[in-house]
Amino acid sequence: MPSPQGSGLLDLNLLRTFLAVYRAGAFTAGARVLGLSQPTVTTQIRSLEKQLGRELFERLSRGVAPTPFADELAARVMEPLDALGPVSGGALFGESDAEPVHLAGPAEYLTHCVMPTLAPLVDKGVRLRVAFGLTDDLLDGLRAGRHDLVVATLRPRGRALASVPLADEEFVLVAAPSWAERIGSRLATEGPAALHGVPLVSYAEDLPIVRRYWRHVFGRRLTCSPTVTVPDLRAVKEAVVGGAGFSVLPRYLCADDLASGALALLNDPDDPPINTGFLVQRPGSSTNPHVALVRDHLMRSAHEAWGPPQPITIPSHLR
Repeated sequence: MPSPQGSGLLDLNLLRTFLAVYRAGAFTAGARVLGLSQPTVTTQIRSLEKQLGRELFERLSRGVAPTPFADELAARVMEPLDALGPVSGGALFGESDAEPVHLAGPAEYLTHCVMPTLAPLVDKGVRLRVAFGLTDDLLDGLRAGRHDLVVATLRPRGRALASVPLADEEFVLVAAPSWAERIGSRLATEGPAALHGVPLVSYAEDLPIVRRYWRHVFGRRLTCSPTVTVPDLRAVKEAVVGGAGFSVLPRYLCADDLASGALALLNDPDDPPINTGFLVQRPGSSTNPHVALVRDHLMRSAHEAWGPPQPITIPSHLR
């Protein structure tokens, strides 16, 4: 990468040091990752800043915050430098015993949307410990230090946790083709009354997803009770595929079944209900640079798959 000062290519070692500090959020933590002394890292960052003619980090009372120029530089060098990790021998940043990243979230979303995307990070030396659970419980665990990152189905309140929008999930009303044929076009003319007598399958007795769909799409209160409840949306989907009744599910979970004809879409509103998922982290909670690596990878993968749920500005304490 040419230097803006015209002094030729930038030193890869300086860029590695920059990226380690950028991900760790502190000179000391970056030095620990690289196996260098903190004064050496400070000297290298100053040398890089001198070559670039730009300040890279704002020095804080605890750690550092990247400047906008540093964000741009990180976006340009992150992927090439990460790709050089296996070439140079060993794992990412030369670590073979990196501290695991503790990631938690809803079982269905992590299984279907997150886990298939993480292979490149594992190949680079990232170690993962994954936990499933409900958002409220997982956020409590994040506050207590049991997790590094949590995929949450709602934005946490207060300032103790920092969150960024990750992706939107759309909810769809589905049933097996046999039930769809029996219902026919009556849903368009009769509304939800057309589903009277059709068994409802839900993952919880209080029907949170279905109730929200009824309010948002039909503008009325849900009055029926579930015939089948099972606390896993994947099992709900399989029950519906098997003909147990109808349900409301995230589109990502049943897209393949809709495409193959194993499930039928009962309704296709112009404004379907959507829920935004958030990636949550405790500010300054970890000096493990792989936490930032996993966080950035998840956000990039989600936005490549579905696009950002809204314009996103990553808070400086999460960078």
